[in-house]
Amino acid sequence: MNARDRDGEGRARSARPRDGLGRPLPYGAEGVERQPEGVVRTPAGTLAEAQRLLDAGMPFHAHEVFEDAWKSGPEAQAPLWRALAQLAVGLTHAARGNAVGGARLLRRGADALAGLHGAGGTAVPAVDLAGIVGWARALAGRVEGGAVVDAATEAPRLTG
Repeated sequence: MNARDRDGEGRARSARPRDGLGRPLPYGAEGVERQPEGVVRTPAGTLAEAQRLLDAGMPFHAHEVFEDAWKSGPEAQAPLWRALAQLAVGLTHAARGNAVGGARLLRRGADALAGLHGAGGTAVPAVDLAGIVGWARALAGRVEGGAVVDAATEAPRLTG
């Protein structure tokens, strides 16, 4: 039985490096720096950091930024951040070549955002809900049709 990597608090954390799409690389390989966990940001800071990561072709890492926001932010914002995290994971799967999982998560996130849009918006007004929903649904259709996805090229615009 192999010993598991642990963080400073004793929780299991893989120390393997990861690539830009979050895939584990062999120990000792050069990977992409991980996103620190548990960072509390303002909504604008969350959007800016996630957009930077998406534009760099690192949607897996953007998902971690959204996850921090939904876990540390106000309850009213949690559905938004959770849906955006689903979209980032959907883009990750699509870019890894997992068409079924990518399309499913893109649609799930789009449906959640559409529900927020139908409810009158979110507690973070800068987010372009309609634009992101349209992007996610269109990308899901292209992924199911066999499109090869480059995460950086396909990065959504989070704000209008």
